[in-house]
Amino acid sequence: MATPHDIRTFFDLNGYYVARGLFDAETMAPLQRDFDRIVTQLTASGEQIDATWDGTETGKLARAGDTILHTHNVQKYAPSWRNAFLDPRFLDVAEAILGPDIILHHSKLFQKPAEAGAPFPMHQDWPYFPTAHDSMIAAIVHVSEATDEMGCLRVWPGSHKLGRVEGANGRAQNDVLDAHPIEEATPIESQPGDVIFFHYFTLHGSMPNRSDQTRKTVLCQLYAGTDHVEEGCAHPDERMVLRGWNHTISRDAAGEAA
Repeated sequence: MATPHDIRTFFDLNGYYVARGLFDAETMAPLQRDFDRIVTQLTASGEQIDATWDGTETGKLARAGDTILHTHNVQKYAPSWRNAFLDPRFLDVAEAILGPDIILHHSKLFQKPAEAGAPFPMHQDWPYFPTAHDSMIAAIVHVSEATDEMGCLRVWPGSHKLGRVEGANGRAQNDVLDAHPIEEATPIESQPGDVIFFHYFTLHGSMPNRSDQTRKTVLCQLYAGTDHVEEGCAHPDERMVLRGWNHTISRDAAGEAA
């Protein structure tokens, strides 16, 4: 078992950390069940749930008909997912990276269908929900296996040291993205129960799912309780304290609808 020092040292050097087998099979069973139930409910709803990106870069990687099913905030569907984010095993790794005060910004479900799962071009996450002190990280909980053929996460180790790269939202290309092609990025193949933590400056993306298996993940964004999301961000911000304290929230902010 890695120590908090080991986790933070690896994360600071590489911009990501993989917690192998963080959730055991017993923990994963209700998470897998409820993941499938969420997808069934959403599919039956008739809502727009395809999160395939527009833009030229997606077009270079995708085929016609590729999709990726998506919803925000799985903890609002089932307590199993809220409990997963409050699990000490999960929060101990997050604390090693963020410190003692951990805030849930939002979570989101992604399902890449077999053979036609859409890709995500190489990008940084910060343009979508920048925080004042850039503490935001992601944690991907693997509900299914994720091989390279299934379109697993790919990262450029150490790319978080680039800081904020303008125009790195994945919708178009720039010099930095040209220098970090997704084809040369490091694939992180994973098993159910593995959790990948990475900084929102880390260049990452995923290839299409061309396998005969469905890839299932839930990603949550976390930030330090001493940080806050910058003004003007339209993305949901749940401001849910998972551990410690929210030092920056106000009465008005606590009453806002996410």
